[in-house]
Amino acid sequence: MPLSANNPNRKSWLDVPVDSDFPIQNIPFGVFLTKENIVTVGSRIGNYAIDLGALQQLNYFEGIELTDDMFMQDTLNDFISDGKKTWRLVRNRIAAIFDATNPELRDNVKHREIVIFNITEVEMQLPVLIGDYTDFYSSKEHATNVGKMFRDPENALLPNWLHIPVGYHGRSSTIIPSGIPVHRPMGQTLPNGETTPVFGPSRLVDFELETAFITTDVNIMGENIPVYEAEDYIFGMVLLNDWSARDIQKWEYVPLGPFLAKNFASSISPWIITLDALEPFRTKAPKQSPSPLPYLQSKGKHAFDINLEVTITPQNGVPNTVSTTNFKYMYWTMCQQLAHHTSNGCRVNSGDMMGSGTISGPTPDSFGSMLELTWGGKFPIQMNDGSERKFINDYDTVTIKGHSKNNEVRIGFGEVSSQLLPPFVRK
Repeated sequence: MPLSANNPNRKSWLDVPVDSDFPIQNIPFGVFLTKENIVTVGSRIGNYAIDLGALQQLNYFEGIELTDDMFMQDTLNDFISDGKKTWRLVRNRIAAIFDATNPELRDNVKHREIVIFNITEVEMQLPVLIGDYTDFYSSKEHATNVGKMFRDPENALLPNWLHIPVGYHGRSSTIIPSGIPVHRPMGQTLPNGETTPVFGPSRLVDFELETAFITTDVNIMGENIPVYEAEDYIFGMVLLNDWSARDIQKWEYVPLGPFLAKNFASSISPWIITLDALEPFRTKAPKQSPSPLPYLQSKGKHAFDINLEVTITPQNGVPNTVSTTNFKYMYWTMCQQLAHHTSNGCRVNSGDMMGSGTISGPTPDSFGSMLELTWGGKFPIQMNDGSERKFINDYDTVTIKGHSKNNEVRIGFGEVSSQLLPPFVRK
């Protein structure tokens, strides 16, 4: 099926600012609350939110097989379950409706008032009901940096790392959309030089610059998915700040890995950018050596050129850019991650989320966490206001942005932005 929505020459009758993350070639999917307190599935063009539930009720999706309430729900799960054919039909139709040459909605003032909202008039929600969440550890640069800090620098990567996409299962109950503040977690830590742990606020709260992909229903229990089919089951991507408490993690992670240091909060951007929208930005992944086992071998371009940026904004301050990197540096691709995830027959469902793991590039300014940027706190980052940061301070706001751009089109993710608050106090 042709991706007519991707036509770089298409223009919209809606005004789209220059360098907007959301031109008509994007057509992301999300869920928002309207000013009438109605929750609906939606899309976005420029600075306008599109009510897909209203479009469906007004028969703009006539000819596409959809359940009557497909877009009048508070999650995208059912739509995602319908599969790639439906995603493409709907996305192509939305692009056609808002094409500058199409008068059907453009010239219908009554319908426009029902369908279109200014983005400032809506409140973004979590786009999917996330049943399960897996976080991978797929940046070679990040894994090497951490290995150098905490183990023998000559053997920074553990023996399995170059053979499997390492990952762990996280907790979906604390995945939140952009804009929701996060409390500094409490937990056990072992102070330097001590043998007995203490309980109190984490002193080393960190961001982790990640992306995540959202799946459709992939398999039945016991079935594995070939690596060359895996992308057919990936609906799209979001930005992810997978908050981390480094001091809690250091004490608890042996022998079973991340636990409370990682599950207190994970913040995601509210718009899911489809793989179809990112198609023009495919690129080759880094060369893998040694060659992975046959079930993980794939041909073609399965990485994506996505520019990523992290800023820290102190309370009442200005943003400080602390990291700029790119998703294309990831050693293990999304299709390899999903193929490995199902290789033992693990079932993957619609709305499941798979985190990339911290995305670090090859240079110090492209590292994807404060742990790396300050090398464990040894080299603090200077802020514009003269203060320093080893890790994240209370009332700092961490913002991650991402976009892809070529000579024809820019496709962006918007942002995931969250403020760190002091520990929760029970009233």
